Amino acid sequence: MAPEDFKSQTEAIISCLFQNERDMFETDGPGSLEDENADVMKIADKLRQLGDLYDETVIQPLMKDVRAASKQQVETAFSNGVESLSKMWVAERAEVVPEKHLLKATITLAMYMKKNCPDVTGVQEAVTSFINSRLAGWIIQQGGWEKASLSCD
Repeated sequence: MAPEDFKSQTEAIISCLFQNERDMFETDGPGSLEDENADVMKIADKLRQLGDLYDETVIQPLMKDVRAASKQQVETAFSNGVESLSKMWVAERAEVVPEKHLLKATITLAMYMKKNCPDVTGVQEAVTSFINSRLAGWIIQQGGWEKASLSCD
């Protein structure tokens, strides 16, 4: 998969992830655009399930910096929160590849922020940027988003 294709797909998946379920893409039947949207929705749903498994007591301390961040600082604060959460999980389950922990931490923190910090702007962009810069190579190596999201079960 070409890097630009991956970035475009990542943006669509994260956008879908941040939409309410009732606002998701509509599909009218078979066809390339509808099929692509269906794939995006399936991947976003799988990632949403991954992110729903968070423990608020672990995440809340990480949120202090993100909530206080200005729009320009959200990406850095988000990245720092993901790194901290991922490191905690790596310490608990070292047998799991670090990229899986990083993806789970990214989606977990994103879903928590969507639900609990709707006034913080720039989160969706921060998630997309983080994935494109830190996880794109691993996701592509797994065979793309569909296979990477399935490997996180």
